[in-house]
Amino acid sequence: MRWYVCRWQIEIYFRILKAGCGIENLQLETFKRLQVAIAIYLIIAWRIHFMLSLGRDCPDLPCETLFDRQEWQAAWIVSKRTEPPAEQPKLQEMIRIIASLGGFLGRKGDGEPGPQTLWIGLDMVRHFVTALAAQADISKRGKRRRRTYG
Repeated sequence: MRWYVCRWQIEIYFRILKAGCGIENLQLETFKRLQVAIAIYLIIAWRIHFMLSLGRDCPDLPCETLFDRQEWQAAWIVSKRTEPPAEQPKLQEMIRIIASLGGFLGRKGDGEPGPQTLWIGLDMVRHFVTALAAQADISKRGKRRRRTYG
């Protein structure tokens, strides 16, 4: 019976690989490239599966249990259009925010986010983190120039 329960988690994991990651659509030219891509997608699928499971089982954990500070703050800034709060949000709230960036609507009857909206949202968050870091670098350089020439 315990093994059968594990089987369902394995099914979910492979559904994430197929639907969320689109692993069946990869058209790489060599076997070596395919192996590398699959290895990366296995890690990404594991992270998404772990996020969804922990978000449902332990929704009140702090979001930095699974997300870097830069990740959750970037998602917060883009989705809420406000400064991030001083205290980190709960895990389930952050999962819903990131999934909303991937198309999750969060209507009353929608249930919890799925792997595909979380995958898309995480990809967007990665870009937001890069953009915010670039903006911070520009701001630092501008302050240094003003001090040097001012």
